[in-house]
Amino acid sequence: MLKKNLLFLLLVLWSSLTFAVRIKDIATIEGFKPTYLIGYGLVVGLKGTGDGTTVKFTIQSIANMLKRFGITIDPNALTLRNVAAVMVTATVPPYAKTGMRFDVTVSAIGDAKSIEGGTLLMTPLKGPDGQIYAIAQGPVTTKGYGQGMNAKTYPNVGVVINGGIMERDLPFYLARNYVNILLNNPDITTASRIARAINEHFGRRLAVPIDSATVRVKIPPMTNPINFLSQVEQLEVQPDMPATVVIDSRSGLVLFGGDVTIKPAVVSIEGLTVRIKEYAPQAIAYPTQPGNTVNPPQNPVLIKDERRNLNPIKGTTVGELVNSLNEIGLTANQIIAVLEALKKAGALNAQIKVD
Repeated sequence: MLKKNLLFLLLVLWSSLTFAVRIKDIATIEGFKPTYLIGYGLVVGLKGTGDGTTVKFTIQSIANMLKRFGITIDPNALTLRNVAAVMVTATVPPYAKTGMRFDVTVSAIGDAKSIEGGTLLMTPLKGPDGQIYAIAQGPVTTKGYGQGMNAKTYPNVGVVINGGIMERDLPFYLARNYVNILLNNPDITTASRIARAINEHFGRRLAVPIDSATVRVKIPPMTNPINFLSQVEQLEVQPDMPATVVIDSRSGLVLFGGDVTIKPAVVSIEGLTVRIKEYAPQAIAYPTQPGNTVNPPQNPVLIKDERRNLNPIKGTTVGELVNSLNEIGLTANQIIAVLEALKKAGALNAQIKVD
């Protein structure tokens, strides 16, 4: 039974589990990356919260805009407070096509107090090559900017939902007869498994691991590259997970992944002895009282006696140890201290990261 005041959370990721994931979930194909777009625009219709008269580029932008509509005015005569100059940014998926809509982020660059409730005027959005690929326009909202629990209100930063629209296709081309698959988390073993999965699926040697982060895949001749790469993305592999224990000392959160085991060791802390020793379950009964015998425990649990000595079997995992320590009522700080001591003693075969 857990103590009610024990503020400890154990979260297990990939521990003692074997599962496969799609290649597209752990890697990206070189060139198949999002494209950043950017533009300069004006937000109008503000309630006196726009840029002041000292922001000269906003006034000049208004004068230039009016001139395009056949209205010529001296910029020095403008004293508007309901307009704000903004930078408009967006991220669009690889090879976005004409007509695709997307959200745009609007950020004030002058001294405007707020752009809430304003309207973004038509703004051209350029790609890294300087070409215009999209336009953006629409009402700006700053309420709840962000997602989930992190949603906040920033009066000078807003979003125009579905305010961007592609005006031309992003270019797609393959200049080579091969592509590189780039691992999100470089690992030699995972790279080797990806190459093996591709070669086994297509029945020929098309993939070669170049390094821990790159697998080079040859595109077969007379093959539609999109269809071929789509098949590659859907192939499943089992990524290799390094043994790591992450500890949040403030919340008592212990996050561990991979095959994290503990070698024989003894750790003493605050009057408590944690003894990890070699123990092999045997089919030998031991007496509990005259005439009765029971078999020794088979599960890797910690045994609590009057001296509070804890005796798990050899090869105890971090998960089993933490669960046992948690059950006998250790605090989060005590459990963290035990794990850190085991690491220092060389008994914990994992990296420990403390935040």
